[in-house]
Amino acid sequence: MPRMTLDRMLQSQGFGSRKTCRGLIEAGAVKIDGEIIADWRIEIDTDGLEFEVDGQRWAYREHVYLALNKPAGVECSRRPSHHRGVLALLPDNFTLRNVQPVGRLDHDTTGLLLLSDDGAFIHALTHPKRHVPKTYVATIHEAATPELIAKLQAGVRLVDAPDLLRAKARQVSECEIEIVLEQGKYHQVKRMLAAAGSHCVALRRIAIGGLTLESLDLAEGEWCHLDDKQLEKLVQHG
Repeated sequence: MPRMTLDRMLQSQGFGSRKTCRGLIEAGAVKIDGEIIADWRIEIDTDGLEFEVDGQRWAYREHVYLALNKPAGVECSRRPSHHRGVLALLPDNFTLRNVQPVGRLDHDTTGLLLLSDDGAFIHALTHPKRHVPKTYVATIHEAATPELIAKLQAGVRLVDAPDLLRAKARQVSECEIEIVLEQGKYHQVKRMLAAAGSHCVALRRIAIGGLTLESLDLAEGEWCHLDDKQLEKLVQHG
């Protein structure tokens, strides 16, 4: 496994420039195995490494894969314009290591959002040819009807789509519909509902692939690291 100097390791984990990381180390803010390490030149093995910075515990990760239960009023952008940005919900070092949303949710849409600093992972989950399904629960202003479900399943036409767009859909309560999409067009769920003669008043994403928000047990605004088994579920569907 790779070995690197302590300052380089901290920089790779998003704790600032090498100069900043050296300052943290020399100030005694970094511990490994409970021992203060004050020499930034020391080489360490990153395999299974756990360390502390200012009393907070971290595990070394070459890349990070995060799940967030996104609340309403948050923009999925590194440069938000009208609302607070989603990275404000995460520790600062994730911003410095270039973590970004995997796809987007509208500012008023809640639910499961993935974030990562692994470009290949982001591309694999967002490329249209991968057909990774996303599951939503839409709340509509009136009671759902079998006719509305049938229209969504048969397909509706949007101005920016050459073909009919279809969705798996089922009613889950009087005014709630579960909708599964493999595309990712702008405001797609809301626009499909409008094209089918309805109006979406709230939208929540509850699953990506086989990974469900329920299984993560995250309150709104909370996040967690994804383990290997959870990452595998992202590409499981059917």
